[in-house]
Amino acid sequence: MTRNYPARILVVDDELLLRWSIAETLKEHGHTVLEAENGAAALRELQRSSPPVDVVLLDYRLPDVQNLALLAQIRQIAPLTPLILMTAFGTPEVIEGARHLGACDVMHKPFDMSELEAVVARAARLLQSGEQALNRGDPS
Repeated sequence: MTRNYPARILVVDDELLLRWSIAETLKEHGHTVLEAENGAAALRELQRSSPPVDVVLLDYRLPDVQNLALLAQIRQIAPLTPLILMTAFGTPEVIEGARHLGACDVMHKPFDMSELEAVVARAARLLQSGEQALNRGDPS
């Protein structure tokens, strides 16, 4: 089933003020926002979210995971959900690893909140086009 824009977005970041700012910015654009302060909470939200999350905004470093392991776990739970990695530690290795695990975009902290909506909109379109391909029976 194809979802219409606005999207359900899970924001995963341990910095309360940044998480709040992201959530408020996205809500201003009509999105539904779920929040998680660490990896364990993010996995719980993904598993219990109904309807499912459309886009995940994931911080690279969290109190309970400081590498791409959480991204890999999210991929197992929600393999088609577009994921945007947020990081202040965007080395080429981190970016390459994130893309290899299926991140559709990387946002380098600090970022301008005005850029956020465009990045989320692109990710939501990826979800929609992927769902349309599945509905048509396309293998991609």
